[in-house]
Amino acid sequence: MPLYKLAHYQLLLVKENPFKLEKDMQVIVETNLGTLFGLQLIRSEFQLGGLRIDTLAFDKDAQAFVIIEYKKGANFSVVDQGMSYLSLMLNNKAEFILEYNENAAVLLKRDDVDWSQSRVVFISPSFTTFQLEAINFKDLPIELWEVRRYANNTVRFDQHKPSSAVATIKTVSKKSEVVKAVSREIKIYTEEGHLKIAQPDIAELYARFKDLVLSISPDISVKPLKKYIAFHAKTNVTDVVVLKKSLKIFINLPTGKLDDPKKLARDVSEVGHWGNGDYQIQISADDELEDIISLVRQSYKANS
Repeated sequence: MPLYKLAHYQLLLVKENPFKLEKDMQVIVETNLGTLFGLQLIRSEFQLGGLRIDTLAFDKDAQAFVIIEYKKGANFSVVDQGMSYLSLMLNNKAEFILEYNENAAVLLKRDDVDWSQSRVVFISPSFTTFQLEAINFKDLPIELWEVRRYANNTVRFDQHKPSSAVATIKTVSKKSEVVKAVSREIKIYTEEGHLKIAQPDIAELYARFKDLVLSISPDISVKPLKKYIAFHAKTNVTDVVVLKKSLKIFINLPTGKLDDPKKLARDVSEVGHWGNGDYQIQISADDELEDIISLVRQSYKANS
């Protein structure tokens, strides 16, 4: 979609300033990795086993590695290359952990990593129709992001979402040993998967909660993880654990920072829990949903 500048009610087209080199995209992304994707940079240009990973990052929420590749040309297979990178990772777990420990402040142990949530991100100024069709699998751990740079120093990132939620990569794995091996270990977690356990009224309650949270800001997106569903902006704003007869909602604020006049939240800072933040609310009806959203809004403001 063209980008326009508004001047006295007149729309002036802002010309695109194309990237000349893949490295130009890489520098922008790595400099702003936390802002763009909420990721931690581990290593730029990581070489292993004859392959070079442009950017190796780590997702603290998922406790998983993320491989980022930059492409200017259109002549590549996102599935073949993505699966090759994931296979490299799964066959060299110790090397990836060593790389993390050499570049991060906190040491990482093998059991600290959730390899099932690993993924590959391709970033390019454009993708072909064939490449976009290739990601139409509900369980493919590959993301496609389009980046455009404009003459007014504006940069735009857009993610291409799969148009199908039915097809499975397992249909391809019958023909590819690499895809088969990766699919055995890496899983895609979805809202539907979390809601399978919930009674119908709890699924409806989650849908109402979700609508209210997303209405707080267009910056908030839904990010299903292994143990919970995160609502993410620059970081997780609130997390939801779906149970059969209730929802556990976590507010991402530290102890003492939540203004909760109705005492809806419980301080769980000294208790083990899955979600982020020190406050938990458990609900089975929507009686106090508006008040809960006011608490979530505090978290959004504090974490923006």
